[in-house]
Amino acid sequence: MLKTICVKTNNKNISNHLLKELEYFELDNIYVSCYDFKKYTNVIVHYVGNDTKNFLSKISILIAYSIIDFYEPHIISNLINLNYFYFSTEEKSQIYNLCLTNIDFKSSISLVNIITNTVYKYFQENKYLVLDGFVNFRLHEYIKELDSLVDMCVNKFIIDREYKEFISLLKSYVETTPCNSSIVHLIYKNENTILLDNQKNVIPYKSDIINKKYLSDISFSTNDYALNSLLTLLPSKLYIHVIDKEDDFIDTIKLIFNNRVYICTDCNICSIYKKSNSKFKIPSASLSNSNWLFPFLMI
Repeated sequence: MLKTICVKTNNKNISNHLLKELEYFELDNIYVSCYDFKKYTNVIVHYVGNDTKNFLSKISILIAYSIIDFYEPHIISNLINLNYFYFSTEEKSQIYNLCLTNIDFKSSISLVNIITNTVYKYFQENKYLVLDGFVNFRLHEYIKELDSLVDMCVNKFIIDREYKEFISLLKSYVETTPCNSSIVHLIYKNENTILLDNQKNVIPYKSDIINKKYLSDISFSTNDYALNSLLTLLPSKLYIHVIDKEDDFIDTIKLIFNNRVYICTDCNICSIYKKSNSKFKIPSASLSNSNWLFPFLMI
């Protein structure tokens, strides 16, 4: 049974790519030809085997990946310029790069499947496919998915930008305000924090970061209170004892307090908290000649 399909494109890079891929096509009984007619290069594939469904499936996958390789970057760029024209050129470039890095393996497979199914259904009823027109008028679902991806990346870009501005503001405040204390220890375990002063006494958190009258529906973690307290204490040296592992909160502290931060993972303080279970406990022995006060903190 003879089945013939023709892919038309005015992009030599695409036609050369298709011809090269068809050289290693994992299917017997196919014959490939190529000729230029008017403004198009025509890549023609004849199949004389009996498994037409398998032929169309493999051809559809090849075309799907070709569309992603040659069209997707331009589609993303056009969506950004059309829907987010108010960003600067530099900002749009950052959003574009963010989009490319946020297409993970799972998303990529999903996009390939959408295109593949559309191409397959098209070739069941048609012999000729003009790539430009097919992308612009037949791949609505695919472009809709890309539009959602761009929207997600724009939101991420805005959040990241606001975060950087917030960090810059706090960093400037820390650098221009006199220190109110010499040394503060921050114990970090299971994403919770406690603060100790230079004499190893617990520092109570400042609770005035919220106005309950206006923010009664917002819950704050111990990390929020700890950061607020640190901005009040403004220590000249901040020792961070990381009991588990560093995360975004520790990275934020390091950005704000910069060269005042000293990371510790293996001292007497660290040892005591590593030995504790799911709660911060008051140790039976002190780490120095003076008695320590350790908070009870549920994890």
